[in-house]
Amino acid sequence: MLSSQQRLNGIMGVLIAAILWGTTGTAATYAPDLSPLAVGAVAMGIGGLLQGLIAATTIIRQRQLISRHLHYVLTGAVAVAVYPLAFYASMRYAGVTVGTVISIGSAPLLSALIEYRFERTRLTKQWMCGAALGVGGMMLLCLAESNGSNSLNDRGMTGIFLGLLAGFTCALYSWSARRLMQARVAARAAMGVTFGIGGILLMPVLLMTGAPLLAAWNNAAVGIYMALVPMFVGYICYGYGLARIPASMATTITLLEPVIAALLAVLFVGERLPFSGWAGVALIVACLGVITAPTKKCPFSAARHRADVI
Repeated sequence: MLSSQQRLNGIMGVLIAAILWGTTGTAATYAPDLSPLAVGAVAMGIGGLLQGLIAATTIIRQRQLISRHLHYVLTGAVAVAVYPLAFYASMRYAGVTVGTVISIGSAPLLSALIEYRFERTRLTKQWMCGAALGVGGMMLLCLAESNGSNSLNDRGMTGIFLGLLAGFTCALYSWSARRLMQARVAARAAMGVTFGIGGILLMPVLLMTGAPLLAAWNNAAVGIYMALVPMFVGYICYGYGLARIPASMATTITLLEPVIAALLAVLFVGERLPFSGWAGVALIVACLGVITAPTKKCPFSAARHRADVI
């Protein structure tokens, strides 16, 4: 059983990751010549290979343990490869805010369903209360963006579908990595082998779509930033946190990401966010407070509940 301090450290690790990830949509707009497939492949592909590289010693040392749980590794690696392609395509079709909202907002619910299906995990009323606030915030943000830009046409609907696919794969690789850690695979090795293999799977996509990366300095700068900061540093922080808190809690905390994405889109991309959008931001912040407080009373419940879900 982890101490409250270790749990707090895990929460902080995931929060830092969410803040870094929230910059990706705005960063991608500075390289309009790059396709979403190229952006996803360079970001997660290179970032994943770097994670595998720094964890190589630990992976080799734990290779026998990892091989006994190869099904979790392969499941997570495929999810890692699909996630960035769906995520960046969703933002290209539906806009930075809507794409991020759908992708990240759906992940906690899908993560909970995955845990329930494979682990029969019961989610507490406090967690469900916080998740409800977060999902409500996601809906307000999404509606605010669609009303402001009238973007929910056929392209927008395609973007929403891709966002749901991104949310599912995000939840799936989080769950797979968490299962490896529960099997006593070191956090660095679990994340390194999962994202390293996922990065290898993305290399053919990068070779086919990455030529514009070398065509202009801004394209190259965006590619380097995406690979090194949000994906490499961000996922190191996420892996640190995931080793200390459940996957469903981790994916719920990442609801902060669309808040950061929306703020940056307003400040730097020129997307407009009406009052209802800011109300959505407030609900997401409230969600984080409910989810991460272990003994706080849920505002919609008279009883106290533990926040731990595993």
